[in-house]
Amino acid sequence: MGAKVDAARVIADLRELQDRTGDDRGAQRLCWTDTWLDARTLLGEALAELGAAPETDEAGNLWARLEGADPSAPALAVGSHLDSVPDGGWLDGALGVMAALGVLRSHASEPPPRPLILVDWADEEGARFGRSLFGSSCFSGTLDPDAVRDLTDADGMALPDVLSTHGVSLDRALESGHRREGVGAYLELHIEQGPRMEAAGTRAAAVTGCVGVERLRFRFAGQASHAGTTPMEMRRDAGLAAAAAALAIERLPTTHGGVATTGELRLRPGVPTAVAGEATLSVDLRHPDPEALARMLGSARAVCETAASERHLVLGEAPVWRIEPIPFDAGLVAAARDSCADVAGEAAELESGALHDAAEVARVVPAAMMFCPSKGGISHAKEEDTDEADLAVAIEAFGALAQRVLKREAP
Repeated sequence: MGAKVDAARVIADLRELQDRTGDDRGAQRLCWTDTWLDARTLLGEALAELGAAPETDEAGNLWARLEGADPSAPALAVGSHLDSVPDGGWLDGALGVMAALGVLRSHASEPPPRPLILVDWADEEGARFGRSLFGSSCFSGTLDPDAVRDLTDADGMALPDVLSTHGVSLDRALESGHRREGVGAYLELHIEQGPRMEAAGTRAAAVTGCVGVERLRFRFAGQASHAGTTPMEMRRDAGLAAAAAALAIERLPTTHGGVATTGELRLRPGVPTAVAGEATLSVDLRHPDPEALARMLGSARAVCETAASERHLVLGEAPVWRIEPIPFDAGLVAAARDSCADVAGEAAELESGALHDAAEVARVVPAAMMFCPSKGGISHAKEEDTDEADLAVAIEAFGALAQRVLKREAP
């Protein structure tokens, strides 16, 4: 099988990362913050021990290269993301980065057959500005800078301004695409973030692809007015319209399948003594079938139009991000299944309902993923966890997959 990843050390790295960048509420590695930089400092220290000093590209992605026995051969890239949602879990994203570090460590004394690259993608979560997969979509070339130029965080800070404080120019971010040259494949390990693997007793599984996503914001514009003096029949309450729309959107999957989420609602003026004159509602729709996803989007628009019309409001919408369903490379998925069978005793596979950088990378480079189970299916919360025995199995299976790909003939 070749070089073996030290799973216990990977888990110890993950524990240290949580100790340094988390608190009693969970992980606090929100991208473009000091704590996120602390996480990268920890990673950089570990990479320096291997003689693989990290570099940051034009989009803020971190890269570290371990030279191979054949430096001219296409490189294998392995990684994920260190950033987290606020009050997030200790494994989401970080597992893939630290497992990738483990793969590099396994070749510390003997070079891999071909170059081996660790990558930590910037702002996978999109938790601050609502635009997921920022760094990997710059790498793949799908990011439209003008489409995200006006995005702001909850404090009103603009995305371009925040990026600039980290040495990233939005207008140059797509230049990170030059890193595609020489990369022959990309692999990523992640927690499932759902309940299916735990329910089936599966310890490691190949991932066949990622579902499609439509994410946008609806703006309901009514009239702010006094809470005590405005008669109920005269109110143009944007908040209640948004609430009615959110409840209707929750019911869309009963007809269309997939999942629908309204995870953010902002009201203005947002005080107890005023009728809300403006409401902004975020909508996240996901489905593995592109046509069904399009129907969900049409239905979401229709229910928002109805909610606005019933209260005599003006409705607007702004796209935040979208991605079509992305299948992974069939050959790499087969290799992942074989690795799961060898280490975990089962050639399992499933589709991902969550977004991952591998979905963007797969547009331009052959890519695949591997999952391990999530206890209770919980993620994006401090309760996120996986039994250490299951983590070890998945890390070793991922290491076996990396060795398979490193040793196979270049495409």
